[in-house]
Amino acid sequence: MAAVQRVQRVVIENCAVATVDAHDTEYADGHLVIAGDRIESVGAGRAPDGLAGVVRRVDATGHLLTPGLVNTHHHFYQWITRGMATDHNLFDWLVALYPVWARIDEPMVYAAAQGSLAMMARGGVTTAMDHHYVYPRGCGDLSGAIVRAARETGVRLTLARGSMDRGESDGGLPPDFAVETLDAALAATEATVDEHHDASFGAMTQVAVAPCSPFSVTTELLAQAAELARRKGVRLHTHGSETVEEEKFCHELFGMGPTDYFASTGWLGEDVWMAHCVHMKDSDIAAFARTGTGVAHCPSSNARLAAGIARVPDMLAAGVPVGLGVDGTASNESGELHTELRNALLINRLGAHREAALDTRRALRLGTIGGARVLGRAAETGSLEPGKLADLVLWRLDTLAHSSIADPVAALVLGAAAPVTASFVGGRQIVEDGRLLHVDEDAVARSTRAEARRLARLAGRD
Repeated sequence: MAAVQRVQRVVIENCAVATVDAHDTEYADGHLVIAGDRIESVGAGRAPDGLAGVVRRVDATGHLLTPGLVNTHHHFYQWITRGMATDHNLFDWLVALYPVWARIDEPMVYAAAQGSLAMMARGGVTTAMDHHYVYPRGCGDLSGAIVRAARETGVRLTLARGSMDRGESDGGLPPDFAVETLDAALAATEATVDEHHDASFGAMTQVAVAPCSPFSVTTELLAQAAELARRKGVRLHTHGSETVEEEKFCHELFGMGPTDYFASTGWLGEDVWMAHCVHMKDSDIAAFARTGTGVAHCPSSNARLAAGIARVPDMLAAGVPVGLGVDGTASNESGELHTELRNALLINRLGAHREAALDTRRALRLGTIGGARVLGRAAETGSLEPGKLADLVLWRLDTLAHSSIADPVAALVLGAAAPVTASFVGGRQIVEDGRLLHVDEDAVARSTRAEARRLARLAGRD
C-alpha cells in the first residue's frame, strides 16, 4: 500500500489575533494552526496539545496576527518612472508620462514588477493586483513577465490585462503609437486569459479583462471587453470617476457621466470593480450598491494627483464592496499597501463625516476582506478562518515605534509602518524579519535602477 502523506502543520501562538471575520473576532492572546496551505484552527490561548505533524512552532509574543493584505489596484510598470511629474493633476500627469511609458519593453516590465511586488510583499501584501494597459509594438511578452515575477516572489496575483485603443487622433489622451487596435486588444486579452487564468480554489494567478479608462478606450472596446469577460467567466476592471476632468470629458464626448456611461456599456455588476471612484453622486453610489460593483480606493494616489476625497463612508454604508489599492508608483512612490490603511483613515476624516468616517478596524477590513471581496476571492482569503487559505502576516508591535500603544489594531493602523516578522501565502513563508525569502532584494534594486535609467535614455529624459 502507498504510504499516507502526513499533513505538515505550523503553529503560531502567544500573539494578538485580529481575524477580520464577519464578527471582527479578536483574541488578545491567541493562536493559529496552519495545515498544509489552509488555516486549520484559530482561537484564544495556546494551540491544542498533541497536534500531529507539527514541523514548526512560532512564539509570536509581542506580535499581531492578521490576514494578509489584499491590493486591488496597481500598475507595476510605473516602478521605473517614480518621481516624475510630481506637481501635476491626472490629465497633465498622463500627458507627461504616456510618451515615456510607450517605450517600455519586457525586461523593463519584469524588473518593475519585481520591484513593485517586493515592496508590497515586505509590507504584508499576500494578494497583489496589476492593471497593465501599455503594450507598445514589439515590446515582448509583458503579461508573461508580470506573472513570472509574481511566481518568483510567492504572492498571489490578479493580472488585469488592460488595453487602450483611443489615441490622440481620436480624442484620447495617449499618443497614437501607444495604443492597440480594437481587434488586437481583444485578441491579446483573450489569449492572456487562456494562458494564465486559473479559476481553481487557491489559484496563484487569475486574469481580469481591463480596458484602461473612458478617455483612452472606445465605446466599442468597453462593450466588447465586457462580453469577452463574461464569456470567459473572469472579472472586469477599469478606472472610473477619478477626477472632475474625467466627468467633463464623459459629458462632452458621451453626453452622460461616467457611471451612466459604464452602465450603457455593460460595466456594472458583481464581476466588476473600478479604481478610484472619487467623484460619485448619490445616484452613482446607489447604482454601484444595487449592482454589487466594487471600488478600489487609492487614498495616497488620489492625494498625490489632487483628485479629491472618495466618499468611502457613504459607499460602505450603501453596501458597495470597497478595497484598498496602492495605485501605480508614479503616483504613490512608496508602493506599500500597509501605509494605505493609515492614509485611508486619515484622509477620509478630512471629508464630510470627519472623525466618524472610518475607524481603525474598518480600515483594516478595507485592506483585507474588503479587498478579497472586490477581487472575488472572499471565500478563499481576506480573513483568518478555518478552511481558508493560510495567507497571513505577523506584525511586530513590541519595538519603540508601537510598544506603548495598548490596542494592537490601532498600533498597526495609526502607528508607524510596523515591521513584518513573517508573511505566509498558502502556508508558504515568503517574508522573514522584513526580508524576502525567495527573491534577492538587492539584486532587484540594482535591476530596477538600471532599467529606469535605460527607459529615461530612450525617452530622452536622462
